[in-house]
Amino acid sequence: MSSRASRKVVVLKGGPSAEREVSLSSGLECAAALRGEGFEVTELDAGADLAQRLTELRPDAVFNALHGRWGEDGCVQGVLEWLQIPYTHSGVLASALAMDKERSKQVFRAVGLPVAESGLFDRAAVMADHVMAPPYVVKPNNEGSSVGVYLVHEAANGPPQLSEEMPQQVMVEAFIPGRELTTTVLGASGAAPGRALGVTEILTDGWYDYEAKYAPGGSRHVCPADLPEEITAACLDYALRAHEALGCRGVTRTDFRWDEARGLDGLILLETNTQPGMTPTSLSPEHAGLADMSFGQFCAWMVEDASCNR
Repeated sequence: MSSRASRKVVVLKGGPSAEREVSLSSGLECAAALRGEGFEVTELDAGADLAQRLTELRPDAVFNALHGRWGEDGCVQGVLEWLQIPYTHSGVLASALAMDKERSKQVFRAVGLPVAESGLFDRAAVMADHVMAPPYVVKPNNEGSSVGVYLVHEAANGPPQLSEEMPQQVMVEAFIPGRELTTTVLGASGAAPGRALGVTEILTDGWYDYEAKYAPGGSRHVCPADLPEEITAACLDYALRAHEALGCRGVTRTDFRWDEARGLDGLILLETNTQPGMTPTSLSPEHAGLADMSFGQFCAWMVEDASCNR
């Protein structure tokens, strides 16, 4: 492998998704960290001319800092496979599966992981009447970062009135009460086993929505979380099993809700994110710190792990 100083890395950021602003912030942070680790870095706002720009730049690897549809649903991964440019994070199939919340739940159920009751429904049907007994959550089936999430409380007078931006088909999921927990997995490289890095509890004054995730002071992180050993061990185990069941590579983050009144039975896996946020308020860099990895080392590990055929 060539020295870092001679390795050209393109950091993909921005893009056309609903999470563009978060991706721009992630990309900026990762590019700076990689330069600090000695890589030659070019930042690229991913647009319709992506294939042409990458062909011109001819990088040794692509650091994928895109979030949301197109960037983390297998589409960009397919472009990179076509161009045969090594890239970070998960491959085409795992990215597409993880982004489709209902299909990923089917995978989780098949390997015995605990998930909430849910289903896909027509948008008009959801607004016409309760399709599930409240409380429940309505969200797009293939977006991340709490984009377009509606919480329907038990005392709700009627069904939610969704915005026009919501897709024709939406996911309705039983609301799971309890504490917000999340775990990052540093994924397998070839035959090497992956490892779960730690568990964080997320504290907010209200619903853990888009604003709470990304606005400074929107949430508080307890890292490592103050939990019974059994729950910590289960989070680490479930996150690693979810990562492996979806066929993920590189770094993933799996989110949970834990109803402590129910003990281990109250721990429910919500979803696995194949492109965790890498902003100043993000969780995965904190988990890397638990494993004695600086932010720069964390980003460099992902570049060293980059490959095709992921």
